[in-house]
Amino acid sequence: MEHLLTTEALISLLTLTALETILGIDNIIFISLVTDKLPQKQESKGRIIGLVVAMVVRVLLLMGITTIIKWGEAELFTVFGKGFSFRNLILLAGGLFLIAKSTKEIHNKVEEDGFEDVEAKSITMFKAITQIVLIDIVFSFDSILTAVGLVEDVEIMIVAVIISMSMMIVF
Repeated sequence: MEHLLTTEALISLLTLTALETILGIDNIIFISLVTDKLPQKQESKGRIIGLVVAMVVRVLLLMGITTIIKWGEAELFTVFGKGFSFRNLILLAGGLFLIAKSTKEIHNKVEEDGFEDVEAKSITMFKAITQIVLIDIVFSFDSILTAVGLVEDVEIMIVAVIISMSMMIVF
């Protein structure tokens, strides 16, 4: 436990917290898009619950980091001479998910004619939180890979994630 209180560990924590916060900005944008579809009284509550659940999921992913790294390194198949690993497939699926979600949101904004669409605001809290968690899992993968590249101690990674997500909840 003493190794976590060294200067090197504290610098790693500060650096990783800053990076986690920067990487989390795009997460906030998508979370805002999802919670904007909740009834106005539930938007703030949905955002906070979604971020807390997302933080728990991210911490659980960090705790299972060794498994994710092993999956990420193993080549599963090759297409046109390019090898694909589990990491490649996760990033591809996440990218496609974000493109689809972004396209849908842009389409919805363009189609609006200035009047509030009752159907567009009819998302449930459960559906909003589910979408937030899925979005966070996609964004977590690059965050986890960054954490692994910078820091050796999982404890420091977890503390950095908790600090970063706490800052997102506060702001």
